[in-house]
Amino acid sequence: MTRALISVSDKTGVVEFTKGLVQAGVEIISTGGTKKVLDEAGIPTLSIDEVTGFPEMMDGRVKTLHPKIHGGLLGRRDLTTHMDAMKAHDIQPIDFVCVNLYPFKETISKPDVTEADAIENIDIGGPSMLRSASKNFQSVTVVVDPKDYALVLAELESNQATSLETRKRLAAKVFRHTAAYDALIADYLTKSVNDVEPEKLTLTYDLKQTLRYGENSHQTAAFYQDALPTAYSIASAHQLHGKELSYNNIKDADAAIRIAREFTEPTVVALKHMNPCGIGSGRTISEAYQFAYEADPTSIFGGILVANREVDLATAEEMHKLFLEIIIAPSFSKEAFDVLSNKKNLRLMTLDFSNQVNSQPEMVSVLGGLLVQEQDVVEEIPEEWEVATDRKPSAEELRALAFAWKAVKHVKSNAIVVANEHQTVGVGAGQMNRVGSVKIALEEAKGRMDGAVLASDAYFPMDDSVEYAAQHGIKAIVQPGGSIRDKDSIAMANKYGVAMVFTGIRHFRH
Repeated sequence: MTRALISVSDKTGVVEFTKGLVQAGVEIISTGGTKKVLDEAGIPTLSIDEVTGFPEMMDGRVKTLHPKIHGGLLGRRDLTTHMDAMKAHDIQPIDFVCVNLYPFKETISKPDVTEADAIENIDIGGPSMLRSASKNFQSVTVVVDPKDYALVLAELESNQATSLETRKRLAAKVFRHTAAYDALIADYLTKSVNDVEPEKLTLTYDLKQTLRYGENSHQTAAFYQDALPTAYSIASAHQLHGKELSYNNIKDADAAIRIAREFTEPTVVALKHMNPCGIGSGRTISEAYQFAYEADPTSIFGGILVANREVDLATAEEMHKLFLEIIIAPSFSKEAFDVLSNKKNLRLMTLDFSNQVNSQPEMVSVLGGLLVQEQDVVEEIPEEWEVATDRKPSAEELRALAFAWKAVKHVKSNAIVVANEHQTVGVGAGQMNRVGSVKIALEEAKGRMDGAVLASDAYFPMDDSVEYAAQHGIKAIVQPGGSIRDKDSIAMANKYGVAMVFTGIRHFRH
């Protein structure tokens, strides 16, 4: 008689699966809570101690780590020496393993979890059995996911055995599962000792969505989410309406919500191709949207909007006039949703804005490796910035400089933003020289220079950008400072009566 060892934390479908194995002539070994469930269902089972001759001990920490279990899993049926050893030591083969693990992920996700609770939910025997069985997939069928129960039973019913291909696929799934499990444990313990640059970086993600294609139509792509989901993330946003997100939608939406978290007042961010084309703040979300729209009414077409307040009917009616890809907000009023959902492809998404703190490092893939860095979330206080010029910025100019500085850190370098205190009016992004970005931003801002200031994500290597800005109406500039030629830029600003402040912080974004 063939044997199956069944020990699961997730009892979903286990009774039905076990009944199917019994009908196929399989003898069942089980442990603890699983055995109790199966016994109550009237399914005959052997306990672990009946097989091993040893009782469970140490509060269940030691129960399946025994030669009569692992010998039955690892013994190769095609080697006489293995089979002779099994016979000599009264070890019977175990041909099926159905195991899932202590809920470590669920445990550490609890806000009040203690380290002791976390440690007790590190499974040892379960991964050991899974790995032993999976190594011997030539003979052993191993199941870690209840979704695979039906497949195994169907093959048993039709062929009286599982296929080698199925066993190999299930084994691969097990090793992915145990690797992810260990990665979470490693991450938990690494963080507990504040080790920020461990010699090994172990990451695990869960498949959230298979995408239609990648950045371009000839590229395949998929979207994975953190195994421990982050609340303020596009992966955790809830889609209410519209077609599924694309690769580029996800990238753009991520960039847009990063910008939105910079602002506490009612704000709307309009984004296109990873750069903001308009940011507006106002007394209401409707006013904020008007400012964002007016910042660049051309580029907003086909863009993404993020509003940090509920979208109301008045705002929705204005948004409805445009072709947009996505609108993300904490919520939509019923009337607003009814208006916007008339466009069947428009993606409407809600996101929890209540906890925007995220200390996770940023990771960017490169050929053959991974770059890891802290997020650029440094807190800055405009009142503490250094005034480098003879003229100090007025209170209104300082508010505009603070607004522009929040915006420019999210524009691709070289980055220049021209803004007043409630909206961007010109954005120069991704140019190979800084003065080029200045010219683009000021060209966009033409005719809207009332109260406008200029922000640069990095220092000016020469004074040409300052001179060009001053000649085109800029009266105040914010930049990091730090160039060996700062004195030239300061002198040029003084020549034109421009107030210039240094933040001491650079915001490159590549």
